[in-house]
Amino acid sequence: MIDRPATPRQIPLPFAAARRVDFDTYWSGANRELVEQLRQLASGDARRNVFLWGAPGSGKSHLLHASCNLAQTSLRSAALVPLSQRGAIAPELLEELEHLDLICIDDLDRIAGERVWETAIFNLFNRVREQGSRLLMTCRASPRGSELELADLSSRLSWDLVYHVVPLDEPSRFAALQQRARLRGMEVPDDVLEFLSRRIGRDTHTLFEWLEKLDVASLEAKRKLTVPFVRDLLSAQDSGTPSA
Repeated sequence: MIDRPATPRQIPLPFAAARRVDFDTYWSGANRELVEQLRQLASGDARRNVFLWGAPGSGKSHLLHASCNLAQTSLRSAALVPLSQRGAIAPELLEELEHLDLICIDDLDRIAGERVWETAIFNLFNRVREQGSRLLMTCRASPRGSELELADLSSRLSWDLVYHVVPLDEPSRFAALQQRARLRGMEVPDDVLEFLSRRIGRDTHTLFEWLEKLDVASLEAKRKLTVPFVRDLLSAQDSGTPSA
């Protein structure tokens, strides 16, 4: 049983405390409206639940974590349930979460077809509406396009605000990489960022992960980031051999 805490908390929050996961580190691009809606949701100024859907790497989990962080700093209670880790948690975790101010459920598509989980989410949704708390959920597909088998659940998820998280276009992706590099205190020449973007692709999550790897690698090698250095690291990764 999870009682409403005397002080705000997040449970469970599966990322390192040193990592900044907030709205300031998210390049909104074409998603400005939904970011503003999420700020209101996390601050307690929204009257409706929010459902985010989009392709992997589009930033859904970042937005969910940022919302949880903002809720906590706004002195509101919040819970984050990562369904990608459902093997380590049970549907019973959802019991009485409606007493929190904000419940964030990530990767809803991971439980599609699992009737026990789908029923638990359905019941939580109903309790949240009765209690007056708020839900933020993410999925790869829209409520109507998801593979959820519980028809009543798919229907209810369409009742509130549904946003498609639009992937960043090339200029926005480049700007996001520049912003993330600055926040890490990295000196990354434009040609390196351009090369990384061309070589890795459009998945911003993977691009940001590689930016972190490059930061560590350059410090360990005591070398500046250049295109040849990055090319060697990527080639070593592809071949499975350690870089020089």
